[in-house]
Amino acid sequence: MNIRIYGQRFEDGIALSAEKRGEALILNGVEYDFSPLLEGATLPVQAISSEWFIGDATREGGVLTLHVRYPIPANFSPEQATPRDLVDLPDGPVAFPQALPDPDPAEQGVDHE
Repeated sequence: MNIRIYGQRFEDGIALSAEKRGEALILNGVEYDFSPLLEGATLPVQAISSEWFIGDATREGGVLTLHVRYPIPANFSPEQATPRDLVDLPDGPVAFPQALPDPDPAEQGVDHE
């Protein structure tokens, strides 16, 4: 399974957890099973009942490719701004690019002369 990821800013602190299990992707506890998708077939994004999928699901050369958006925070990292595809994912939790550390509140507004 390959996942093309697309970062998107959300103002309300929405989070996304993802796990791969075989031909299924579990997003925030909801399982989406793509095992019925045959070689060379396309499942239109409109047929996938989820706000997280933003492109068609395809299977070419035996590889399932999904297009998933994920929330990025205000302190997004360069890896989140221009993410790389997640290729040949193993079963288990999906690791999305991480944000930069939150600024230290103790250093906010401190003049370092």
